[in-house]
Amino acid sequence: MTKPNLHRQVQSLLPLSEAAFEILLALSDRQRHGYAILQEVERRTEGRVSLHPGTLYRGLNRMLTQGWIEELDERPDPEMDDERRRYYRITSWGRAVAAAEAKRLASQVAAARVRKLVSDAEVV
Repeated sequence: MTKPNLHRQVQSLLPLSEAAFEILLALSDRQRHGYAILQEVERRTEGRVSLHPGTLYRGLNRMLTQGWIEELDERPDPEMDDERRRYYRITSWGRAVAAAEAKRLASQVAAARVRKLVSDAEVV
């Protein structure tokens, strides 16, 4: 697929839902199981975003189907893990989608700054 076609395809997926973007963000630095994704979103957003399990697992299933994430076969040390847990990691396609959404959001924040809706100090 050519780069312009890939760009167009990624852009057609935007904007992402808040839940989808948060899940991709949680998986962007390392693999995680479902509960760890919930915890990471809660920690990173300081409780401002709290995903419900149903929202998380519907989102994970949708992302698996779209190829944004993949389920891992390998597992951590069985002595330290619950065998019922399923582990996920972001794919290069999912990373491209998340990056495009981050750029879209950054553009919106830049526009809000220009219009004096927020200052640099307010954007964390």
